[in-house]
Amino acid sequence: MKLNAEILNEQNRRFIKTHEPEYHFLADKLEKRGVDIKQIIEKVQELQVAIPSWALGAGGTRFGRFSYQGEPASLEDKISDVGLIHALTNTAGAISLHIPWDVPGDVKAIKELAASLGIEFDAVNSNTFQDQPNMKKSYRFGSLCNTDSAVRELAIQHNLEVIDIGKKLGSKSLTVWLADGSNFPGQHNFQEALQNTQDSLQHIYKSMPDDWKLFVEYKPYEPNFYSTVIQDWGTSLMLAEACGDRAYTLIDLGHHLPNTNIEQIVATLMMKGKLGGFHFNDSKYGDDDLTVGSVKPYSLFLIWNELVYGMENNSNNPIPAWMIDASHNIKDPLEDLLQSLEAIQIAYVQALLVDQNGLREAQRQQDVTLSQEILQDAFRTDVRPLIREARLLSNAALEPLLTYRALNLRGQLIKERGSYTVASGL
Repeated sequence: MKLNAEILNEQNRRFIKTHEPEYHFLADKLEKRGVDIKQIIEKVQELQVAIPSWALGAGGTRFGRFSYQGEPASLEDKISDVGLIHALTNTAGAISLHIPWDVPGDVKAIKELAASLGIEFDAVNSNTFQDQPNMKKSYRFGSLCNTDSAVRELAIQHNLEVIDIGKKLGSKSLTVWLADGSNFPGQHNFQEALQNTQDSLQHIYKSMPDDWKLFVEYKPYEPNFYSTVIQDWGTSLMLAEACGDRAYTLIDLGHHLPNTNIEQIVATLMMKGKLGGFHFNDSKYGDDDLTVGSVKPYSLFLIWNELVYGMENNSNNPIPAWMIDASHNIKDPLEDLLQSLEAIQIAYVQALLVDQNGLREAQRQQDVTLSQEILQDAFRTDVRPLIREARLLSNAALEPLLTYRALNLRGQLIKERGSYTVASGL
């Protein structure tokens, strides 16, 4: 299924009369304050957030999974779904594959399909947290950290195979998230586990092409609940630095203990030039993988404020690779992703509206009240008209979610794929 400009233009006519006065009112107000509206709209158009291949079907929990009708049953279906999202938003111009869940069969055909939809291949993701059919060894007690060198070698070789797949697709980065850890005191020698992991990552890093990046992800707990080898940003940073200049820390918003100051972590890593990747989601308690911005929109804004500041002031840090990492247990996955993309855009534009010069002066003057007011003034601005204008200028949908529903795209997917297809993943 493919959306063309004629279909989207027809839908946009339903909303244009409401959009135009709202946009001009906000634009006039902001321009009087010296805001460069054209520049902000261009930044919105440039922002591209990768969609993970595993997020296009219904997610599950350890208690079960509720399948969703019309799920993508193949990688081709998943790429087509990302194409729909991108056509509606002009913000999802990349897909991030998880191997071995989504190994491309005909690489040439897969690349041609993606290119026809304006989709590139973002970071490839390895999987050493699950045993695969016909494996001679098990990851039950860890992968890159395992005391058994044969298991470590198996995990290393898997990552090298993932890199080879990524090279064929045109990807330029590898994301490594490890479930490695322990459930009981005494199960691990902490130092040995960390050293084994570092040695393994260094082997993988040295095997990457010279123009590739390595993203080292961290998580404090789950699936192990006593210790995790890469449990925090400091450990990830240490491992990245041990690997080399093209190794970076990757932040996943859900991979923190409750109330962690994530924006400070962002600032620290960007100051060191080591924030390479960023996975968006939201949570109430742990790695809940909820719709971005559904629970803590102000936290998302504060995080984006540090990201914007870092991108403007830390030239030693590359622009992070953006991706949504969420699990859609009860909502239509495509609707959930559309909501997440808009939440990301809203927080980004709000952060762009922060009076950084005024904020720095208030901070220098130690005016705490004014500093708070400057931030909250930007946060409380309804920036959706600017985002809609960016979509309109990009030939996307003014209202992606409403357009998705008006066109009954889920119904069309069910008609094409059936009611009982199941996407690969957890």
